[in-house]
Amino acid sequence: MTRLEIQPFSADYLDEAASLLARRHATHRVAEPFLPASYEQLDIARAAIEALATVDASGAVASRGGTVVGFLIGTLREDPIWGPNVWVEPAGHAVDEAEDVRDLYAFAAARWVEGGRTSHYAVVPAVDARVLDAWVRLGFGQQHIHAIRVAPVAPLAQAVPGIGIRRAVYEDLDALAEIELLLPAHQMLSPVFSSLGPPPFEEVRAEWEEDFGDPKFATFVAVRDGEVVGSAIGCSVTESGLHSGLTRPDHAAHLGFAAVRDGARGAGIGRALAETVLDWAAADGYPCVVTDWRATNLLSSRAWPRLGWRPTFIRLHRAIV
Repeated sequence: MTRLEIQPFSADYLDEAASLLARRHATHRVAEPFLPASYEQLDIARAAIEALATVDASGAVASRGGTVVGFLIGTLREDPIWGPNVWVEPAGHAVDEAEDVRDLYAFAAARWVEGGRTSHYAVVPAVDARVLDAWVRLGFGQQHIHAIRVAPVAPLAQAVPGIGIRRAVYEDLDALAEIELLLPAHQMLSPVFSSLGPPPFEEVRAEWEEDFGDPKFATFVAVRDGEVVGSAIGCSVTESGLHSGLTRPDHAAHLGFAAVRDGARGAGIGRALAETVLDWAAADGYPCVVTDWRATNLLSSRAWPRLGWRPTFIRLHRAIV
């Protein structure tokens, strides 16, 4: 095999990188046809890469015999929650040969670490086991999952004994705020160990007060003996900042939130709430529904695949210490 040559990424390689990304996305869409078809077009793929190749970005290009066979671009996020970070976004990498990911990363990461950027993230197509394996052998592990499933063709939600599920009303605001705080509190625990603790109740309650009744969101609650014990929210995927660019289907609903109080878990309430959102999405004409979860959240990482969600992209993370 011709020797692999690595050099810094520059705008001179945008066309070759766009061709690689468009081919990767076309292959991905064979498995997940709801993903946006537009990124198979060279001009759209090129624009997505060009948007990443800012003055603060850096990366690498791989070639064999003068032919570009891979690229990788790392970008920075200023939000301190991500630490001294570099992100390889969904449009920021593509290779012909999976193993070349390791060489591209080795070249680019030397500069990142030298600059003090030691928290590395990469959002990778879930369907390419060889590329995922290459990232894992670089020391990366799964952190967050993007997923999709087809909207149901017939109603899914079934009654849970002793539980009523309905649309939220204004009188539910206190309970909705309390339940919203359950997820960040749960994810601070083992094995997620999230550093993002719950915000103050008053802040969350005020947000519910301001936004309640917004028709862009469908909020459902589960009620047991007069108490709201769980809630779930459906909306268009366009309301999600996480699902964007080539990870966002052109017309999809989003299961944006679902949680159940500790004492009510295990009775099928979470499943019934999620199925209610799926039924809402189908009735509103959405062909598919996306959601996402922390890979280390044991509850969600088991519940959502059982309900038919398939991973589309996996956010990987490596901390260099």
